[in-house]
Amino acid sequence: MEPLHVVTEKENIASRVLFPGDPLRAKYIAEKFLTDYRLVNTIRNMYAFTGYYKDQLITVMGHGMGTPSIGLYAYELFHFYDVEKIIRIGSSGAFKDSIKKLDICLSTGCYSESAFAYHWSKSRDKFFESSIELNADILSTAEEIGTELKVGPTLTSDTFDPYSPIDHIINACPIKNELTAIEMEGFALMHIAKCEGKKASMLLTVVDSQFESDNIITPEMRETSLDKMIYLALESIIKN
Repeated sequence: MEPLHVVTEKENIASRVLFPGDPLRAKYIAEKFLTDYRLVNTIRNMYAFTGYYKDQLITVMGHGMGTPSIGLYAYELFHFYDVEKIIRIGSSGAFKDSIKKLDICLSTGCYSESAFAYHWSKSRDKFFESSIELNADILSTAEEIGTELKVGPTLTSDTFDPYSPIDHIINACPIKNELTAIEMEGFALMHIAKCEGKKASMLLTVVDSQFESDNIITPEMRETSLDKMIYLALESIIKN
């Protein structure tokens, strides 16, 4: 079977991929951080760009919203294009009051009540770890460049919780007191990586918090904070 959603020559996809949700953010990253980059996928406007960061070939591709979307793109990249490691870079909500807006979180693994893993591989596991090796690269890079990280497990929800409160999901989580952030895709990425024997990790910038009364993040604040996360991800993924 040929891939249906990432359609390009195999050599056009690098073995190292940065994975933002928004395809326009992928375009922004390519334009600002990569050299000699090319647009290598446009199917469904889910842009992928491949170019050089320093002397290393990197692909930056959008993955869309929710577990079905990221799972589909992660599988095609890992399975058909021999991608070895992916770092998802996204936004999230804070899960505890010690996590502040614009903090950067490194996920050690994702808990979810999603049926994605069961649908994909009949797995009933509700927690999948991120890559220990890739996380080690991220942690050492963060120390080298002076970027503080909040480290811990994260929750993946199938709904956008400001619209649909998920207290019943949170209360069912056995590690709820350890969670740092909540987002909508990481669980599927970690599961696909495990199934394919590849490496995946996730960095998240906190953009909203129920614990802070002033919940406004200006476009300028968001861009600056995301740039810190993007730089960290790029510096980390070219290691080893």
